[in-house]
Amino acid sequence: MPSRKARVSPQLNTKGITMLLEGELVAILRAADELIMAGGRTLLSRVLKGSRERKVLELKLDSCPSYGYYRELNYPDIMKRIDWAIVKGYLAIDYLGRLPVLTFTSAGWEIEQNTYSDELLKKLREIANGPVQMADVEFLRDKNRSLIFMLLDKIEAAKDNRLLSVLEEWRKTDYKKVRTRISEIMQSLESRKEDIQRS
Repeated sequence: MPSRKARVSPQLNTKGITMLLEGELVAILRAADELIMAGGRTLLSRVLKGSRERKVLELKLDSCPSYGYYRELNYPDIMKRIDWAIVKGYLAIDYLGRLPVLTFTSAGWEIEQNTYSDELLKKLREIANGPVQMADVEFLRDKNRSLIFMLLDKIEAAKDNRLLSVLEEWRKTDYKKVRTRISEIMQSLESRKEDIQRS
C-alpha cells in the first residue's frame, strides 16, 4: 500500500509585527481573495510584492487592486504581515491535497466583502456612464451571493438613478432571488425619481 505524503505545515512568523494599519489588512485580504483555496502564503506574498514571476502573470494576478502594495518591502517582511493576518484570525490555512492554501475566516470575509462590494459599485457607476448591455454585467452572475446582496444594499443606499440602466440589464441575467431584490431597488429608485420630478 503506497504511503500517504504528510501535509506541509507552514511555520508562521510574526516577529516584530504587533499590528497592521487598516489599509494594510484590507490590501492583504483583497489580494488573498484572488487565490482563495488555490494558492498559499508564498503566492500571496508575490502578488503583494508586485512580482513578475510567470505564475503570477499566468493567473493574471497582476490585475489585482492590491498587486504591488508592498513593493518597497522584502519578502520576509511581507510574509510576517500575512502571517499576522492568519494568527489574528482574518485568514486561515486549509489544504488542497497535502499543500496548504489560504481561505477566509468569517472576520476576514466580512472586511473583504465590504472592500470588494465598494469596488464593484464603482465599476457599475463607470458602466452606467455609457450604453449598458447585458454583457457588461454578466460577470456579476456567479459571484458570492452575500457579496452581491451587500452590493445591492449599497446601490439602494446610494440612491443613484444613473444605475437604473445597469440594474435593468443585470435583472435579465441573474438568479431569481437576485432579480427580485433588483426589482425592489429599481422600484425604489424610480419612485424617488418621480418624487424629484414632481417637486
